Amino acid sequence: MRIVFAVFLLTIFGSPVFSQSTAYVFKGGASIGLQKWDNSLDREPLFSYHGALAIESVSNDNDYSSLYAQIGYHIRGSAIRFRTYNINNPQILGNQFTTNFEFRNVALQLGAKQKFDWSPSTKYYYFGGIRGEYNISSNLGEVSNSISICNPGALPLQGGEQKFLFGFSVGGGIQFDFAELVGGQLEVSVHPDVTSQYRQGPIPNVIDQCGQGQTYTIPERRIRNTSIEISLGLRLIRKVVYTNY
Repeated sequence: MRIVFAVFLLTIFGSPVFSQSTAYVFKGGASIGLQKWDNSLDREPLFSYHGALAIESVSNDNDYSSLYAQIGYHIRGSAIRFRTYNINNPQILGNQFTTNFEFRNVALQLGAKQKFDWSPSTKYYYFGGIRGEYNISSNLGEVSNSISICNPGALPLQGGEQKFLFGFSVGGGIQFDFAELVGGQLEVSVHPDVTSQYRQGPIPNVIDQCGQGQTYTIPERRIRNTSIEISLGLRLIRKVVYTNY
């Protein structure tokens, strides 16, 4: 964790880009987590949240392009939803039960933005970057303790979480000014991972709790994330003005 923060600080203060005018962006919002389990897309979305701090270069001329660095807290994952039915009356749907699979990550993102004028005080933009993440914790142990099933291999097991993972981030949004040094932004972004969030090798000779002592092998499992995020941000500008004496 300390290494992640050290890289972020070195990126911000060690680069000559950020010695110019700078925007500090505090943003957060809703997240939709999707996961691919063993090349299957049968998981349902996880609805969660995220928050981040970004620093972005600002050109004193036109501010049409910029570089940025961002660090944030993100809950990745997916969900399984069960609904009970009344056999005697199909019109009564019953209750819905949801099991969330949460992976709580700190993400460091580096990238570039391209901006375009919309109005004198508003720009729209798109961006792209590379991203590295560190897994702080998950709720897999809680899920295993709360669900009683004969085949524990049907769910991810605690211990298969990957501490480091990498991916890309792309998105776009609207940037608007409240005043000369204060503004806001509304952003939509997509974050596909290249490496796995979870990886577990095959586990042989597992006792079947419902099969009178029979054994079986839990197959290999890999889980990969894709997240969609909607963010609302506050932009604070630190403007550098050069004067000649």
